[in-house]
Amino acid sequence: MQKLKQYAQQNMIPIVRDKTAGILVELCKSAKPTRILEIGTAIGYSGIMMLKATDAKLVTIEKNEQRAEEARLNFKKYGVENRVELKVGDALDEIVLLERSGQKFDFIFFFFPKGQYFRYYPLLKNLLTGGGTIFADNVDLLGLLDSPQRVTHKNRAMVNNMKKFIQMVKDDSDITYEFYHIDDGFCVCKKK
Repeated sequence: MQKLKQYAQQNMIPIVRDKTAGILVELCKSAKPTRILEIGTAIGYSGIMMLKATDAKLVTIEKNEQRAEEARLNFKKYGVENRVELKVGDALDEIVLLERSGQKFDFIFFFFPKGQYFRYYPLLKNLLTGGGTIFADNVDLLGLLDSPQRVTHKNRAMVNNMKKFIQMVKDDSDITYEFYHIDDGFCVCKKK
């Protein structure tokens, strides 16, 4: 996994950070999911970690075809390819198809454009089983939420949209949640 991490860093491919990865793995071990949904496969780094920590099957969605192909090779290299269904396409389209087909997941990890979390959250929650977990990474936006003076015009919409997501989570009586300010922050929601 260290080589895969180095490759991601050298090629500026976003992957889950070290401390967050450790907590993600521990949560997977304790939750013992049978079906995991991951939005944002990249090169398969977090997917491999979650699969190595569980006996689950993984459905993972990646928009970038080249990255998806790299992930496919990495899943095979790490011996987990028989437990992976890799979907290449727009996450929103794929999520709608999953919902229409009645699929359910007991663990959902997402790591995709942060300004879109609030749009995806209701759909992802519908895919979650009772007692299931949602793990949303990068909710601190590199400290922008706590430093309004650093928010540029370019980042304003993303920051406002992340605030919408955070408020959605806080207002949702169907879940319990906890925010962690580790690495770039993450939120863990558990459906009642």
